[in-house]
Amino acid sequence: MDRITLRLSPDLIRRFDAAAAGQGGRSRLLRRLMEAAAQAPLPAPEQGPTTARSGKLTLRLGEADLRLLEVEAAAMGLSRTQWSAALIRRRLHDRPQFSRPEALALIEVRRELRRIGVNVNQIARALNTAVMDGPVLDLELGQLGAFQVEISAWVDALGEAFEGNLAYWAPAS
Repeated sequence: MDRITLRLSPDLIRRFDAAAAGQGGRSRLLRRLMEAAAQAPLPAPEQGPTTARSGKLTLRLGEADLRLLEVEAAAMGLSRTQWSAALIRRRLHDRPQFSRPEALALIEVRRELRRIGVNVNQIARALNTAVMDGPVLDLELGQLGAFQVEISAWVDALGEAFEGNLAYWAPAS
């Protein structure tokens, strides 16, 4: 069923409520008024391109469930609507759902890893062109290997963050 929402002045809504009180309330009177105004036949539906649109979902929860929802959402730094939408998207699309601060942090981590990778690549290129004796070259290659291990650890930690996010939103077993 479609919904129409409009803003009215407090005075107009008070007067309308007074008129609707003896006729079954706001909704019933509004439906009657709209039916009376819409006596003309409906035009043929347009066959234009369909556009993606969003819809509104309304949930009614008991007080205890609503409290638990608010606690969970607050723990993630989300509103209860954002948390509910993330849960639904996770189940529908099977992808991680991050809060805005988490997403920004992950973007920053990715940016830093890219910068480090560029630096390591420059070091490797310099080592390939440098003329060094054995011990110095071995020391530099060892340092490069240590960088690789550290970067791999950060990439693994990033993967764990994604897995943890997926596990959080996964259905309880």
